[in-house]
Amino acid sequence: MSELLAVAGLDVRFGAGRGGSGRSGPVHAVRDVSFSVAPGECLALVGESGSGKSTVARALLGLAGPGARVRARALRVDGRDVTGFRARDWRSVRGRVVGLVAQDALVSLDPLRRIGAEIAEPMRLHRTVDRSRTGDRVVELLDRVGVPDPRARAAQYPHELSGGLRQRALIASALAAGPRLLIADEPTTALDVTVQAQILDLLAAAKADGTGLLLITHDLGVVARIADRTAVLRQGTVVESGPTPELLGAPHHPYTRALLAASVLRPAARPAKRTGPVLEVASVSVSYGARTAVRDVSFTLRAGETVGLVGESGSGKSSVTRVVTGLLRPDSGTVRLDGEPWSALPERLRRPRRSRIQLVHQDPYSALDPRFTVERIIAEGIGRQEDRAARTLELLGLVGLGTEHLHRRPDQLSGGQRQRVAIARALAPSPAVLVCDEPVSALDASVRAQVLDLLDGIQRRLGTALLFVSHDLSVIRRISDRVLVMKDAEVVEEGTAQDVFDAPRHPYTKALLAAVLTPGPVAAAPPASLSPGTSPAAAARPR
Repeated sequence: MSELLAVAGLDVRFGAGRGGSGRSGPVHAVRDVSFSVAPGECLALVGESGSGKSTVARALLGLAGPGARVRARALRVDGRDVTGFRARDWRSVRGRVVGLVAQDALVSLDPLRRIGAEIAEPMRLHRTVDRSRTGDRVVELLDRVGVPDPRARAAQYPHELSGGLRQRALIASALAAGPRLLIADEPTTALDVTVQAQILDLLAAAKADGTGLLLITHDLGVVARIADRTAVLRQGTVVESGPTPELLGAPHHPYTRALLAASVLRPAARPAKRTGPVLEVASVSVSYGARTAVRDVSFTLRAGETVGLVGESGSGKSSVTRVVTGLLRPDSGTVRLDGEPWSALPERLRRPRRSRIQLVHQDPYSALDPRFTVERIIAEGIGRQEDRAARTLELLGLVGLGTEHLHRRPDQLSGGQRQRVAIARALAPSPAVLVCDEPVSALDASVRAQVLDLLDGIQRRLGTALLFVSHDLSVIRRISDRVLVMKDAEVVEEGTAQDVFDAPRHPYTKALLAAVLTPGPVAAAPPASLSPGTSPAAAARPR
């Protein structure tokens, strides 16, 4: 069968950054990349954040952006040579021939348009479904990607959905016009393990029907589950490629071995916490109209302690974080911060104490002001009495960034770099409580491990308490002292991390643990060159 996608010698360069002190010089983002995707085949592109994976995906659709110079010896999509395509030529390809699932669901969905209209647009533009059947087809697609109550969700706007539900809606939109090739850029990053399994089953079914799949991900468990072949990118270059079982089972390149080693998170030894509570949540309930989002949730958080909050998308986790941070008033129940009332206070009385509790958002792109440089974003949270320049550099170093990032803006950073900036900004006022809403979901395995080590170090040094919300059970097990499992607005299981993971009691918790994907046994044997906190890029450097 002919190839759906054939790429030879793809090269992408970007000119100098925006003027003034933000000028960063030209960037050679992708170098001589070649691969192909056949009908019914899945090729995975893996690598660290900033390795060029997303740049490759967008270049294949003519979306590399203004100022990008894209060249290739050959670039064919479904048998068509697209190297000389203009904007109007791409319109017949995007959506109908090639579907794209972008990484940032909130940015990719139109905030002024209902979800149903978003999904219906590809069908309308390409006339793949009779107009009278469009509504039913939208509901069918939402149901296929695991959206509960799909007819009601189709009538909602993106801001009314959780991060996971937005991502599922984006996948439904990409599938709407029945493309022969699907480019999925981190399609399961925002999803809990059970929904992730549903989406991977859906993609596997599409693959079995002959759809080609280019999967871009940092999750090697997902790669092992669905990819036929894998190509490893480092600094814009393919350093290793081959059949997925062989590449994950016996990798040759040091960088690939380091990636595999970093994908395994082992529980860290955590000292006992004996101090009093800094955050007390008592019988909190929240409703949105007739829908109950949180029902009678209670827990305490002590200084230097991490409480992990786990559950499916839409289970109520984000609503709990909004109540805790004072962004949402509960219908009933109370929250106390430092032993004093918090949730019951009017905003004017909460404002002076807001520095005591900080939030790291799930979506870093929408959380950072696109007009500001990294330096200004971080410095904004630093007290006036401090040396802002020195403190900014200190925070950049803590999250693994350098002085070269100071004058960049969010759109000049990779997804992982943006999340690190968001974490640095949250740490700037030295909070007593850090509420982390999926803070490492956008990060590759090595940076994820570094950030978790960073948060551990901050706790040990400063006694900061963490409320850590994540759908990634390996992350929750790695960092949490205690774990709360939420389902349908309620806490269904609570206990120490060891008890919940080693001896779960509730059937839902057992189902979550059974759905966890792993890249394979090779990850359990890290190379000698990789020490804790060392990135794969560093481990792969010649010695």
